[in-house]
Amino acid sequence: MRLRRPRSLLHTARRVLAVLLAALALVLALRPAPRPAAADVPATTPVAVAATDLLPGAPLTSQDVRLVRFPDDLAPTGTTADAADLAGRVLAGPVRAGEPLTDVRLVGAGLTARLPEGQVAAPVRLADLAVAALVRAGDRVDVLATAPDAAAAEVVAASALVLAAPAAGPEGAGGLLLLAVDPATAARLAAMAAAATLTLSLPPP
Repeated sequence: MRLRRPRSLLHTARRVLAVLLAALALVLALRPAPRPAAADVPATTPVAVAATDLLPGAPLTSQDVRLVRFPDDLAPTGTTADAADLAGRVLAGPVRAGEPLTDVRLVGAGLTARLPEGQVAAPVRLADLAVAALVRAGDRVDVLATAPDAAAAEVVAASALVLAAPAAGPEGAGGLLLLAVDPATAARLAAMAAAATLTLSLPPP
Protein backbone atom coordinates (compact mmCIF):
# COMPACT_ATOMS: atom_id res chain seq x y z
CA MET A 1 0.00 0.00 0.00
CA ARG A 2 1.37 3.36 -1.07
CA LEU A 3 1.19 6.16 1.48
CA ARG A 4 0.12 9.73 0.42
CA ARG A 5 2.51 12.44 1.33
CA PRO A 6 1.06 15.18 3.47
CA ARG A 7 0.35 18.39 1.55
CA SER A 8 2.84 21.18 1.98
CA LEU A 9 2.10 24.16 4.12
CA LEU A 10 2.41 26.38 1.04
CA HIS A 11 -0.34 24.51 -0.75
CA THR A 12 -2.64 24.77 2.27
CA ALA A 13 -1.96 28.48 2.62
CA ARG A 14 -2.84 29.04 -1.04
CA ARG A 15 -6.19 27.28 -0.60
CA VAL A 16 -7.02 29.30 2.52
CA LEU A 17 -6.13 32.52 0.71
CA ALA A 18 -8.34 31.58 -2.24
CA VAL A 19 -11.28 30.94 0.09
CA LEU A 20 -10.77 34.29 1.82
CA LEU A 21 -10.60 36.18 -1.50
CA ALA A 22 -13.80 34.50 -2.69
CA ALA A 23 -15.57 35.50 0.55
CA LEU A 24 -14.32 39.07 0.23
CA ALA A 25 -15.59 39.26 -3.36
CA LEU A 26 -19.03 38.07 -2.24
CA VAL A 27 -19.19 40.67 0.54
CA LEU A 28 -18.25 43.46 -1.87
CA ALA A 29 -20.86 42.31 -4.39
CA LEU A 30 -23.64 42.32 -1.81
CA ARG A 31 -22.68 45.63 -0.19
CA PRO A 32 -25.15 48.47 -1.01
CA ALA A 33 -23.92 51.24 -3.27
CA PRO A 34 -22.32 54.10 -1.32
CA ARG A 35 -24.32 57.28 -0.95
CA PRO A 36 -23.01 60.26 -2.89
CA ALA A 37 -20.92 62.64 -0.88
CA ALA A 38 -22.71 65.73 0.40
CA ALA A 39 -20.47 67.88 -1.76
CA ASP A 40 -21.84 66.16 -4.90
CA VAL A 41 -25.45 67.21 -4.16
CA PRO A 42 -26.04 70.84 -5.29
CA ALA A 43 -27.63 73.19 -2.78
CA THR A 44 -31.16 74.21 -3.73
CA THR A 45 -33.62 76.91 -2.77
CA PRO A 46 -37.45 76.95 -3.06
CA VAL A 47 -38.88 79.27 -5.72
CA ALA A 48 -42.54 80.19 -6.25
CA VAL A 49 -43.66 79.37 -9.81
CA ALA A 50 -46.97 79.45 -11.69
CA ALA A 51 -48.96 76.28 -11.05
CA THR A 52 -50.75 76.66 -14.40
CA ASP A 53 -50.95 79.10 -17.31
CA LEU A 54 -52.02 82.43 -15.82
CA LEU A 55 -53.62 85.50 -17.40
CA PRO A 56 -52.84 89.07 -16.35
CA GLY A 57 -55.17 91.18 -14.28
CA ALA A 58 -56.60 88.68 -11.79
CA PRO A 59 -55.28 88.55 -8.19
CA LEU A 60 -53.17 85.45 -7.50
CA THR A 61 -54.52 82.74 -5.20
CA SER A 62 -52.86 79.82 -3.43
CA GLN A 63 -54.04 77.50 -6.26
CA ASP A 64 -52.10 79.61 -8.79
CA VAL A 65 -48.71 79.15 -7.11
CA ARG A 66 -46.51 76.19 -6.19
CA LEU A 67 -42.93 75.84 -4.92
CA VAL A 68 -40.14 74.25 -6.96
CA ARG A 69 -36.55 73.75 -5.77
CA PHE A 70 -33.92 75.37 -8.02
CA PRO A 71 -30.14 74.95 -7.72
CA ASP A 72 -28.80 78.02 -5.94
CA ASP A 73 -26.85 79.19 -8.99
CA LEU A 74 -29.94 78.90 -11.26
CA ALA A 75 -32.60 80.46 -9.02
CA PRO A 76 -33.80 83.76 -10.58
CA THR A 77 -33.48 86.97 -8.62
CA GLY A 78 -36.61 88.74 -7.46
CA THR A 79 -38.45 85.54 -6.49
CA THR A 80 -39.94 84.42 -3.18
CA ALA A 81 -39.78 81.14 -1.29
CA ASP A 82 -43.16 81.71 0.37
CA ALA A 83 -46.24 81.32 -1.83
CA ALA A 84 -48.29 83.30 0.70
CA ASP A 85 -46.27 86.42 -0.21
CA LEU A 86 -47.95 86.41 -3.64
CA ALA A 87 -51.56 86.12 -2.48
CA GLY A 88 -53.57 88.99 -3.95
CA ARG A 89 -50.75 90.26 -6.19
CA VAL A 90 -51.65 91.04 -9.81
CA LEU A 91 -49.70 89.83 -12.83
CA ALA A 92 -48.51 92.46 -15.29
CA GLY A 93 -48.63 89.98 -18.18
CA PRO A 94 -49.42 86.34 -18.97
CA VAL A 95 -47.26 83.63 -17.37
CA ARG A 96 -46.73 80.03 -18.45
CA ALA A 97 -47.03 77.07 -16.03
CA GLY A 98 -43.73 76.48 -14.26
CA GLU A 99 -42.42 80.01 -14.88
CA PRO A 100 -40.86 81.68 -11.79
CA LEU A 101 -42.98 84.55 -10.48
CA THR A 102 -40.41 87.33 -10.21
CA ASP A 103 -41.10 90.85 -8.99
CA VAL A 104 -40.93 92.29 -12.52
CA ARG A 105 -43.87 90.08 -13.58
CA LEU A 106 -46.11 91.67 -10.95
CA VAL A 107 -47.83 95.03 -10.83
CA GLY A 108 -46.04 97.01 -8.14
CA ALA A 109 -42.70 98.48 -7.11
CA GLY A 110 -40.68 95.68 -8.69
CA LEU A 111 -42.16 96.49 -12.07
CA THR A 112 -41.28 100.20 -11.98
CA ALA A 113 -37.91 99.91 -10.23
CA ARG A 114 -36.16 99.19 -13.53
CA LEU A 115 -37.61 102.08 -15.52
CA PRO A 116 -35.03 103.82 -17.74
CA GLU A 117 -33.65 107.04 -16.31
CA GLY A 118 -35.93 109.99 -16.99
CA GLN A 119 -39.10 107.90 -17.40
CA VAL A 120 -42.10 107.32 -15.17
CA ALA A 121 -44.97 104.82 -15.13
CA ALA A 122 -48.21 106.37 -16.40
CA PRO A 123 -51.61 104.66 -16.15
CA VAL A 124 -53.80 104.98 -19.24
CA ARG A 125 -57.40 103.79 -19.41
CA LEU A 126 -58.64 103.06 -22.93
CA ALA A 127 -62.22 103.49 -24.02
CA ASP A 128 -62.22 100.32 -26.13
CA LEU A 129 -61.59 97.19 -24.03
CA ALA A 130 -61.13 95.10 -27.18
CA VAL A 131 -58.12 97.23 -28.15
CA ALA A 132 -56.61 96.87 -24.70
CA ALA A 133 -56.95 93.08 -24.94
CA LEU A 134 -54.63 93.08 -27.98
CA VAL A 135 -51.70 94.51 -26.01
CA ARG A 136 -49.18 92.63 -23.87
CA ALA A 137 -46.42 93.77 -21.54
CA GLY A 138 -43.33 94.58 -23.57
CA ASP A 139 -45.23 95.95 -26.59
CA ARG A 140 -44.63 99.43 -27.98
CA VAL A 141 -47.75 101.50 -28.62
CA ASP A 142 -48.84 104.95 -29.77
CA VAL A 143 -51.58 106.52 -27.64
CA LEU A 144 -54.14 108.54 -29.64
CA ALA A 145 -56.53 111.07 -28.14
CA THR A 146 -59.72 112.25 -29.81
CA ALA A 147 -61.45 115.29 -28.32
CA PRO A 148 -65.26 115.52 -28.64
CA ASP A 149 -65.08 118.32 -31.25
CA ALA A 150 -61.86 117.23 -32.98
CA ALA A 151 -61.81 116.19 -36.61
CA ALA A 152 -58.86 113.83 -36.14
CA ALA A 153 -57.04 111.99 -33.41
CA GLU A 154 -53.83 113.38 -31.92
CA VAL A 155 -50.81 111.28 -30.97
CA VAL A 156 -50.06 112.09 -27.33
CA ALA A 157 -47.52 109.31 -26.66
CA ALA A 158 -45.38 107.70 -29.34
CA SER A 159 -43.75 104.26 -29.09
CA ALA A 160 -44.46 103.97 -25.37
CA LEU A 161 -43.35 100.76 -23.65
CA VAL A 162 -46.21 98.76 -22.09
CA LEU A 163 -45.25 97.77 -18.55
CA ALA A 164 -48.53 96.08 -17.66
CA ALA A 165 -51.72 95.24 -19.49
CA PRO A 166 -54.19 93.75 -16.99
CA ALA A 167 -57.14 91.91 -18.46
CA ALA A 168 -60.71 93.02 -17.89
CA GLY A 169 -62.04 92.07 -14.49
CA PRO A 170 -64.81 92.75 -11.99
CA GLU A 171 -62.72 95.34 -10.18
CA GLY A 172 -62.59 97.71 -13.13
CA ALA A 173 -59.10 96.88 -14.40
CA GLY A 174 -60.39 96.48 -17.95
CA GLY A 175 -58.76 98.84 -20.42
CA LEU A 176 -56.14 100.06 -17.93
CA LEU A 177 -52.53 100.02 -19.19
CA LEU A 178 -49.31 101.03 -17.47
CA LEU A 179 -46.87 102.76 -19.83
CA ALA A 180 -43.26 103.92 -19.49
CA VAL A 181 -43.06 107.54 -20.69
CA ASP A 182 -41.22 110.75 -19.85
CA PRO A 183 -42.79 113.06 -17.24
CA ALA A 184 -44.06 115.58 -19.84
CA THR A 185 -45.87 112.84 -21.77
CA ALA A 186 -47.31 111.47 -18.52
CA ALA A 187 -48.75 114.91 -17.73
CA ARG A 188 -50.21 115.19 -21.25
CA LEU A 189 -51.81 111.75 -20.94
CA ALA A 190 -53.38 112.70 -17.61
CA ALA A 191 -54.83 115.89 -19.09
CA MET A 192 -56.18 114.13 -22.16
CA ALA A 193 -57.77 111.37 -20.08
CA ALA A 194 -60.23 113.87 -18.63
CA ALA A 195 -61.19 115.55 -21.89
CA ALA A 196 -60.68 113.04 -24.73
CA THR A 197 -61.20 109.44 -25.74
CA LEU A 198 -57.96 107.42 -25.68
CA THR A 199 -57.12 104.54 -27.96
CA LEU A 200 -53.99 102.84 -29.35
CA SER A 201 -52.18 102.06 -32.53
CA LEU A 202 -49.31 99.58 -32.73
CA PRO A 203 -46.32 100.95 -34.64
CA PRO A 204 -44.07 98.56 -36.60
CA PRO A 205 -41.29 97.02 -34.49
